[in-house]
Amino acid sequence: MTFFASVLALAFAASLGASLADEWHTTSSLIGPSKYGENFQRYDYVNPDAPKGGTFNSVTVGTFDSFNPYIVQGSPAAGFAQFGGGLVYDTLMDQATDEGSVSHPLVAEAYKYPSDYSSATYRLDPRAKWHDGQPITVDDVVWSFQVLKANSPMYSRYFENVTEAVAISDREIEFHFNQKGNRELPKILGDLVVLPKHWWEGTDASGKKRDITRPTLEPPLGSAAYKIASFKPGSEIVWQRVPDYWGAKLPVKIGRENFDTQRFTYILDDNAAWQAFTKGGLQDIKPENSSRRWATAYNFPAVSAGDVVKKEFKTTSPEPMQAFVLNQRRPLFQDRLVRAALTYPFDFETMNRTLFYNSNTRTHSYFEGTELASSGLPQGKELEILEKYRDKLPSELFTQEFKLPVYDAPQAERKYLKQAVDLFAKAGWVIKGGKMVNAKTGAPFKFEILGSNDTDQVIASPWIANLRKIGVDATLRIIDQTQYINRVNNFDYDVITSILQQSESPGNEQRDFWSSKAADTPGSRNYSGIKNPVVDALVDRIIFATDRDDLVAATHALDRVLLWNYYVVPQYYRAVVWLAYWNKFGMPEKQPSYRGADIDSWWADPEKEKALAGKYKGLN
Repeated sequence: MTFFASVLALAFAASLGASLADEWHTTSSLIGPSKYGENFQRYDYVNPDAPKGGTFNSVTVGTFDSFNPYIVQGSPAAGFAQFGGGLVYDTLMDQATDEGSVSHPLVAEAYKYPSDYSSATYRLDPRAKWHDGQPITVDDVVWSFQVLKANSPMYSRYFENVTEAVAISDREIEFHFNQKGNRELPKILGDLVVLPKHWWEGTDASGKKRDITRPTLEPPLGSAAYKIASFKPGSEIVWQRVPDYWGAKLPVKIGRENFDTQRFTYILDDNAAWQAFTKGGLQDIKPENSSRRWATAYNFPAVSAGDVVKKEFKTTSPEPMQAFVLNQRRPLFQDRLVRAALTYPFDFETMNRTLFYNSNTRTHSYFEGTELASSGLPQGKELEILEKYRDKLPSELFTQEFKLPVYDAPQAERKYLKQAVDLFAKAGWVIKGGKMVNAKTGAPFKFEILGSNDTDQVIASPWIANLRKIGVDATLRIIDQTQYINRVNNFDYDVITSILQQSESPGNEQRDFWSSKAADTPGSRNYSGIKNPVVDALVDRIIFATDRDDLVAATHALDRVLLWNYYVVPQYYRAVVWLAYWNKFGMPEKQPSYRGADIDSWWADPEKEKALAGKYKGLN
């Protein structure tokens, strides 16, 4: 962010309480005014005349057994979302595709809040309706809030400070908060997905009462642009665009959601999914995560003929923290010195050179790519915040810049493996007979990395090899996607690779990532099992930050505390989106750089589809 933009954002944030309180607003923002202002008409990159029609084919690895994504049990089908509405439900507001921390109207046409941030009121769009023609009501919103907070770990943490939702008129819902000063809470209530109370409290075709707390394979009543047309349990789900979708002409929908049909075919492993893409017909777009495959494998006939296109989309959004997560619910990882020791054998530089074609960059922060990332030594307001907890924090946090090992020379491996052994020794572990063992009990240092695809093996193997050089017995187990999801939801693992995406305005979701309460809540994203009172306090400091400057300082402090406690072994990021796609699409020349690419703004080109079908049997 430029200096001017920072000043503008600070000025905007400081003025929120005075100038925006108790006024109705359409577009909402947590950082600065949206580039569209309050008069949002449509995204500036879309083709407002994009044709509707065609089929978008996708492949999903694994299987599914539920159409209820908001509970821990079951594996939701493609098209559903654990947070948000997916293809079937609309939310109160819609998060912008081309700006961070901005939302535009969807089910709600406007919202307001008082200057002390003690509540928020949302006003429904009178046009909003369910697919059965019934209107979306304030009762639907109140009921949705209640059941989601009771059953969804994500929504429970996200809306922890929201005590109740009350219908105050036939179009307005007021959300009450148990604390004042939670500056982002009025805005993020727009992320609430709205569910049909009358449908969920009704009965199915057999007369059995539906239960929102249980998995189901009954296609649900929705409100969004798509509904389930057909499915084969565990292997396929087909979504059909709703021809009379109530929101089709809303600004957030113009030029988007153009495919008549979206088909998701389930395949059990990544290799089979890759083969399906190369043949055509089952997967139209391949988001590529493998550097090796991107560099070497796109040489099959359709690529050479120009019928499959490789394209790189640069992104400007925050970079995720991709890392090996060390599960502190296991006694083996409860010592910070041990966790630090495990960081040193990860040789990113050699991996990047030999495996990733120098396409990746090492991750050094949980808030990489933003002004929220900590750096150098703590100072100013960040230091003031951290001083309160000095006796509970690693002393190095105040005197050393956090740095990860850099394998930039042949002697680096010896240097860093020795540092790892020294840290293990301080923690009570020694090498005997070539094995790292507990000095008191003789128990070996042994753990398992849990994965679900071949990429896990690529990432883990070099780390495992270096760990074995210092006697640590690390192994990798690859299991199917369904088992993997269930085990992660129940924290049944030693180590996993997780990808944690942050925003430019962190807030209430941090509880789900780091809080002590979330550590004991199945389905939360506190994968490390962190139970640290300082982290809890810093999360609250972020949530109740008084302005942007205070938020940045508090986030710097949290980032630094997380890093110095070595809860994860950071891996890497790539500031681009790689997409390969069958040349059957039209798309706007401009794509939103914040997201990289908005596939919802693409459309099927009948002439291109016809040409491909004539050349490739699988596309007929």
